[in-house]
Amino acid sequence: MKYPPFCDIILVNFDSLLENEIIETSKWVYEYLKSNLKNQQIQIYKPMPSPIDKIQNRWRYRIIVKGNMTEEINQILNSCLKEIYEKDLKNTRVSIDLNPNNMI
Repeated sequence: MKYPPFCDIILVNFDSLLENEIIETSKWVYEYLKSNLKNQQIQIYKPMPSPIDKIQNRWRYRIIVKGNMTEEINQILNSCLKEIYEKDLKNTRVSIDLNPNNMI
């Protein structure tokens, strides 16, 4: 099943005050990662609501990526975050967690 320590799990977290903005942003990130990581040996799962999908009026979504973390993957993730930052989304936050302690 390829879980750590045999591979890495990368959790891309989204939270937003606006549900439609978080859905659009998570779909955009999914397509970005899918197109830029197609040459890598990794699995990218579609965006879905987190197990607890709303906390303090903020919607939560996530994308799970499984595979071995390399410098090239790290650069692609950083460029993705940079493009999101340049979009200047006021209500949506994006974070990336490598091998998270908690998946909730």
